Amino acid sequence: MIQAAKQKLQKELDEYEFELRVTVPREIKKAVEWGDLRENAEYKAALERQQYVQARVGQLRQRLQEISSIDISKVPHDRAAYGSTVVLYDAERDEEVTYRLAMPEESDPAAGIISTTSPIGKSLMNREEGDEVKVTTPRGTRQFEIRRLTTLHDQPS
Repeated sequence: MIQAAKQKLQKELDEYEFELRVTVPREIKKAVEWGDLRENAEYKAALERQQYVQARVGQLRQRLQEISSIDISKVPHDRAAYGSTVVLYDAERDEEVTYRLAMPEESDPAAGIISTTSPIGKSLMNREEGDEVKVTTPRGTRQFEIRRLTTLHDQPS
């Protein structure tokens, strides 16, 4: 799971670095050829894009470094955390819903993969089977019971 997130981030980083080395300089050069830089919208747009790409490259490098420093052995064995699959019971709707807790880069709510930083993800962190969980979302507050918890360590590799 961590490897997939790193690959996704690395791909995005590679694309931005290419843009920073090749595409943006080409756009700046083309805009300079138009002449008067004080009133050259293309030049200003290219410089703004360059600044944005530089900032995004820095963010991606930092996030890759953070992910690389994650120590899976420190993820709890008995509580919900990164990589856990949690089966929740919603008494109000009389239904069970299953979520896997993941990093924001891996998040796919439609597939039941939610970020540990989402409202539901935050509410589930460090909880155990049998715990009652109150989740506040933009649509209001919902109450769940954790029916089943499978941690990262319980799942096949």
